[in-house]
Amino acid sequence: MIFGLIFQNFSEVLLEVLTALSPIMVLFLVFMLVYKLPKEMLIRLLVGVLFAFAGLTLFLQGVKAGFMPVGSEMGAILGNLPYKWVLIPLGFILGFVATMAEPAVRILSNQVEDNSSGYIKSNIILYTLCLGVGIFISLGMTRIVYGIPFYYIIIPGYLLAIILMFFSQPSFTAVAFDSGGVATGPMTVTFIMALAVGAADVMEGRDAVIDGFGLIALVALAPIIMVMLLGFMYPNEDTDEDEKDQDQESENRADPDPPEPEPGDSAPSEDQFGLKLGSDDNQTDAKGERSNGELTDHKDDRNGEEKKDPESGASESKTTDSDNYDEEGKGYDPNTKP
Repeated sequence: MIFGLIFQNFSEVLLEVLTALSPIMVLFLVFMLVYKLPKEMLIRLLVGVLFAFAGLTLFLQGVKAGFMPVGSEMGAILGNLPYKWVLIPLGFILGFVATMAEPAVRILSNQVEDNSSGYIKSNIILYTLCLGVGIFISLGMTRIVYGIPFYYIIIPGYLLAIILMFFSQPSFTAVAFDSGGVATGPMTVTFIMALAVGAADVMEGRDAVIDGFGLIALVALAPIIMVMLLGFMYPNEDTDEDEKDQDQESENRADPDPPEPEPGDSAPSEDQFGLKLGSDDNQTDAKGERSNGELTDHKDDRNGEEKKDPESGASESKTTDSDNYDEEGKGYDPNTKP
């Protein structure tokens, strides 16, 4: 009896899963044949497809055999309670738990952390999505309990999402809209929607179609708003880089002195003639140039002081110590004759 209830309509679930996985399997096989990938990749692909086929089949069968009937029955019981406001906190709790159990939500959270190099943690994304879905499901239950028109919630919500797009960081905006898709997975759609429809069906003055549906649209909107709001808590990377550049420029203006030379480098010095000498070789060359200049001045003085002998009429030159310099002006030679 119980076994028959669990595997009721199991063949339909097998056909649905096979139809869903067949195109993906064909695409992978064509890709592997064209690019001639190793056989190990083909084996891993086949094993992965088998596990996915078995997992999806059992999961969907469990949803149809367990979650949907139980959700509808729970909604009917809660809808008949005198204190119908209990649906509001219960909707928050169920939305939080159902989102945390979604496999696609966890996959997205891990992908965000990996591709952001750990800048956005997976747990932060996960709990942000769970919190957002819980809040908006409680809003949906409030709409059912008090008969609030659907567009009173959905229109302001999407207007808020559009406004946040202009102010939130681009990376968080992209993640937000993807999060809205993964949050509406099989756990949320089957269990939460069945609960809302079951509650609206038994409430007086409520319609299962008008009031019960529309909750999944709120679930899709919740992550969009919450993730973009999360982006305001993270510093903007471009702003941080600009601030670092400005700080560096300020430090450069505050300290205009050049850096001190290394211990192994020879610091440039300035001699009495205003020449900057960086090494001993340069200093020697500069001294040699000054000696040549002095020798030239002495020779000019010597030529200008020639005088004539009054008796012989021959010119007589005055001998000075500068005559004892060699021609190149490299040094003093006492043996040089005038």
